[in-house]
Amino acid sequence: MLIALIARDKPGALQVRMDNRAAHLAYIDATGVVAQAGPLLDEAGDMCGSLVILDVADRTAAQNWADNDPYAKAGLFSAVELIAWKKVIG
Repeated sequence: MLIALIARDKPGALQVRMDNRAAHLAYIDATGVVAQAGPLLDEAGDMCGSLVILDVADRTAAQNWADNDPYAKAGLFSAVELIAWKKVIG
């Protein structure tokens, strides 16, 4: 099942993101369930959120992944959405 995780950073939290980026990327590598991922950008081109496509068994697995992401544990996000997603192109 593909799940789109869309997370918005708290205002002014770019340093929190940068401080936890290596751990976040290591988590992506270690878990092996991320099909695609990348940061959302604000109008200035600075990172302000995340889009992660998870390939997991179910929504519970997606929530578990999201809860254990180092970014989430660091309190980076103001909001996180998990939405079932269907790949059509690419």
